[in-house]
Amino acid sequence: MQFIISDEAGATAKIVLVGKLDIAGADVIALALATLAGSKKGLVVDLSGVTFLASIGVRHLVMATKTLTRKGGKLVLVGPTDAVKEVLVTSGVTDLMPIVATERDAYALIG
Repeated sequence: MQFIISDEAGATAKIVLVGKLDIAGADVIALALATLAGSKKGLVVDLSGVTFLASIGVRHLVMATKTLTRKGGKLVLVGPTDAVKEVLVTSGVTDLMPIVATERDAYALIG
């Protein structure tokens, strides 16, 4: 798992994830995701490069979402592949974390 963070010191940051979000991948992104959720008001998570999503990956996304929600913030997922989207929908987390097609739509939801 690789990730790229775009953070222009504003209230919202973007993290682009690439690879498998399995146990090893979740371990790689855990600290960065928790730090962004704790320090920002909004978080855009680009999943277009994620090829596999395990339950531990879902758990890290949910934890970040809950951290943001407690302070009135929001996490939005962008462009997951069909396989990754199916995991998210089946897990029932899409009510917590909206899924949108474009980064522009994500920033519009965050406000």
